[in-house]
This record gives sequence, structure tokens and C-alpha cells, in this order.
Amino acid sequence: MAEPSTAGRSFDAEALPHLDALYRVALRLTGDPAQAEDLVQDTMLKAYRSWRQYRPGTNAKGWLMTILRNTFINDYRRRKLEPVPMDLEAVEPHALYRSVETTDPEGTFFSQIVDEKVIEAVDALPREFREVLVLSDMEDMRYAEIAEALELPVGTVKSRLFRARRQLQAALHAHAVEMGIIKPRES
Repeated sequence: MAEPSTAGRSFDAEALPHLDALYRVALRLTGDPAQAEDLVQDTMLKAYRSWRQYRPGTNAKGWLMTILRNTFINDYRRRKLEPVPMDLEAVEPHALYRSVETTDPEGTFFSQIVDEKVIEAVDALPREFREVLVLSDMEDMRYAEIAEALELPVGTVKSRLFRARRQLQAALHAHAVEMGIIKPRES
């Protein structure tokens, strides 16, 4: 049996450790385990074919997330799916934020209550909000890494993350009260 090439060993060492993170993001983007597996497989195939363009020692996870996102978007465009319209004005701007702003300004609130209802609420977010939220709050990527992976300005990442968290707060207020994480609103 032939010894793997240096490029193959490098790919194995730098790219393969991120398979689980890629799958989690792909699952959030597609909403379907089979499609998520296909998306990760396509991503890894593209990454392997383009491995000579990757600079060893740099942010492999960010590079792979960029490929994953671009593959997802290209597939999305190819299928010509209609985006889900959403009236952002309908979301009460400060629904739950006031309840947790003093104890949770960075959005770590959601890590305390991640369960099926939270996952459903995340999945219901518009794609552009869902992807920044997943990369930030579930994959612990920094703003700059997300901006690079999604090819967006850092300000856009922050804005989308802010809006995504506000929408989740509005959607999950009753659930947080029920779990005893926050107090009910006073009438």
C-alpha cells in the first residue's frame, strides 16, 4: 500500500478535525441530515481538490466554512428556491433583551437553554441570520472569522447576529420563563 503524500497528510491533519463542526453548520443550513451529509461531502471534496490553494497553518476551519457556505449558496441558487419573506418590523425590538440585558450582554443566555425548542427556533430563522448565529454561538467563531468565512463585512456580521438573537429572544421568551431562567414580565 502506498504511503499518503505530504499534501494528503496535511489535509488529514488540518481539515478532517473540522468534520463535526462542518456537519453541525450544514445541518443548521439545510435542516435535513441527508442534505447536510451531502453538503459536507461536497465541501470536503472541493477542499481536497483545492488544497494546494490553502496556506498551511492558517485558519483551516474558516477556509472550510467558506467553501461550505459557498457550496450551499450555489446549490440553493441552482434549485431556485424562494426565500422566506419576513417582516423584521413585526419582531418586537426589545422583547426578551430587557429581561436578560444586565446578566447576559454577550448572548451567552442561549447556551443555558439549548434544547429542542431552541433548535427549532434557530432553524426557523432566515438563512442569513441563522448562519451567523450558528457560527458565532454554536461554533464559537469570532466576528472576523465569520466575516471571512461568509465574505461579509464585520459590521454586517454583528448586525445579523444582533437581529438573530433578538428574534430568538422574542420566539423563546415563554420557554425561558417556563424553564425558570428568567422571571415573567410584570403586567
